[in-house]
Amino acid sequence: MPLLDIRNLTIELDTPHGRVKALERVSLTINPGELHGLVGESGSGRSLLARAILGVPGHNWTITADRMMWDGHNLMDMSSKQRRNLMGSEIAMIFQDPSSSLDPAMSVGSQIIEAMPTNKKIPFWKRSKFKRTTAEKWMHKVGIKNPAKVMKSFAWELSEGECQKVMIAMAVVNQPRLLIADEPTDSMELSTQAQIFRLLSKLNQLQNVSILLISHELETLSGWCDQLTVLYCGQVMESGPTAELLAKPFHPYTAALVENAPDYSGSLTHKSMMKTLPGSASALQHLPIGCRLGPRCPQAQKKCVSRPILCHKKGRYFACHFPNHNEACNDDSTS
Repeated sequence: MPLLDIRNLTIELDTPHGRVKALERVSLTINPGELHGLVGESGSGRSLLARAILGVPGHNWTITADRMMWDGHNLMDMSSKQRRNLMGSEIAMIFQDPSSSLDPAMSVGSQIIEAMPTNKKIPFWKRSKFKRTTAEKWMHKVGIKNPAKVMKSFAWELSEGECQKVMIAMAVVNQPRLLIADEPTDSMELSTQAQIFRLLSKLNQLQNVSILLISHELETLSGWCDQLTVLYCGQVMESGPTAELLAKPFHPYTAALVENAPDYSGSLTHKSMMKTLPGSASALQHLPIGCRLGPRCPQAQKKCVSRPILCHKKGRYFACHFPNHNEACNDDSTS
């Protein structure tokens, strides 16, 4: 049974320009112990999807879905208190903007300790020291060189990179069943990025923690994730096993991402133009009808003004009227 199973999730936002569909009929499945990558451009709705899973919507959101199942329980039927109980204990998130996610009036150490559950197996007079020792241990694991000093510091005294490491430590200290990492290595040096990814991979392999890794870098996700979901302007373009998706992309957008990846072989001349899709992603108030990639798609035709269904083929999902390799929908396609 999937750990997280979302079908046809739609998020509508009330804006000065009217109601817009920021996410349209998005489906996502994460199995226990799976490392799933969610890739898309800025503004594609990746963070909105993560917040919908956590149950922290904005004041102007309207969320509808056929189902949002967590370990066999419907998240849509849970009360606010039940959803809060899941956050931190079973579902944790590393937010994209760490400095604004930390309380500036509390020390970093007190925030991490506050997020830790009480271990009733430990005598009450030892719990405070145990929590502090555990917090320092995880801060050291995420690459903080002086955990004891950082524990006493406030968020505004730390750099953006250090705040990001603190957020990662706060998320993984409880070893949740699902960890949502939204750009977890943003504003970090390359060596620290590799250390963080190794830590997440170790959590996945040794503790069976499922991870939803969100990024705009396809190359980074392809090296760590078992499954990939490609998102564009709030619609799922394609989803499937990482190796198969990169070797044989069905959707034109996925193919463009693979073909236009930076080439580090040295064949490009200095200041040469990189390959890109023509145009840019549409603004929320000017979203195209049908397939939202239509205005930029090299294979777009008249039929693309109607939204394609999400087709299923041998463990792969794609939403395109004219997919690559002449793939056609099977009978078990989902709308």
